[in-house]
Amino acid sequence: MEPSLTFGTLRYIVVSLAVFAQLYLFVRVRQAVLSSGLPERVKRPAVFLAGSGIGLLFAMNVFILVRPIPWVEAPAPLRALLFYLPAAWGFGSILSALLLALSQGAWGLGRSVARRFRAAAHRPWEEPADPGRRRFLQAGAGAIAAAPLVLSGYGAAWAARTHEVRELSLPFGLPLRVVQLTDHHAGPYMTREDLRRYADAVIALEPELFVLTGDYVSNSLAFLPGCLEEMARVRARYGTFATLGNHEHWVANPDRLRAAFRQYGVPLLYNAHRVIRTGKGPFAVVGIDDMRIGDHDLDAALRGLDPAIPTILLSHRPEIFPEAAGRGIALTLAGHYHGGQIKLSLHGRDLSLAHLRTPYPEGLYRIGGCRLYVSRGIGTTFTPVRLGARPEITVFNLT
Repeated sequence: MEPSLTFGTLRYIVVSLAVFAQLYLFVRVRQAVLSSGLPERVKRPAVFLAGSGIGLLFAMNVFILVRPIPWVEAPAPLRALLFYLPAAWGFGSILSALLLALSQGAWGLGRSVARRFRAAAHRPWEEPADPGRRRFLQAGAGAIAAAPLVLSGYGAAWAARTHEVRELSLPFGLPLRVVQLTDHHAGPYMTREDLRRYADAVIALEPELFVLTGDYVSNSLAFLPGCLEEMARVRARYGTFATLGNHEHWVANPDRLRAAFRQYGVPLLYNAHRVIRTGKGPFAVVGIDDMRIGDHDLDAALRGLDPAIPTILLSHRPEIFPEAAGRGIALTLAGHYHGGQIKLSLHGRDLSLAHLRTPYPEGLYRIGGCRLYVSRGIGTTFTPVRLGARPEITVFNLT
């Protein structure tokens, strides 16, 4: 098993970054207000209100991230105010602070270079006194700070309201219609109502096989029963099969997880396989545990399985693909990376943390006659923001 950061460690890294971002933004806001043309009697109350707003939004965001809270079935505007606004602020404020710090550094570097050139030419440096220019620079700094916050709000709304149904036709060895869901991340930003909507969408697609590839919860085991109950409503002809992701291991041990899946009637393939017989011939579904913080064992999962049977491998992480292809597994289905979740496309190239971390961030890959598909999933982690990576339900029409 490879070493991995715990969920708690990741949470506190994110919170630490956010703390520094709030302090930096408050200092910049305070400087802007005190140097503005506002009446003196207004400046201090304005600084107090700005600081209180920053502190309140940050505290709400940290509370949601660090302390699991039960699902809140509330009107959309109230949920947006209680959950999505603080979350958009939490993510956007880090980017805003970073951009402001970079712009401030670039401005300071430019001034330093200009001073040196003028000194070399024996020309004294004079600070520009044009108030119009100062207002322009202040407006520019405000725009830099606001842009990530606006994008975060847009990304939160986009993640909550839109998904794509992606259909692929792939060779397999027998006809089969498979639907994959992954990375639900049930919690404050993926409610029971949201999960019900996704289950209804899957039912409407009429799958013959329904597969789930991990990360059913966000930060608490309390959300797993509701998630499994909704997924169990999907009645595929050849059944539903699931495998575990890293978030499950962060909130419970494998024995508790296996018991929960049994209780709610969702078969869990924990380093195991199942052979399913159809009128067109048999096929196998194989599932392994998470590769990083679980106890994955592909040898155990394949033990006793006829390699001539067309096989689907369920793995939360896609990095198993070269090994799976070496075993002749026709189709590997994975998730984990959310397609980057926040992704930029520049000159035909995708840029995200996921695209820097793995050769398999999203989409279809091939080694010989074996294929891997990595779904973007339907949920989000740490922040309910998606940009350039829409939530996805994937349909495979196998032949």
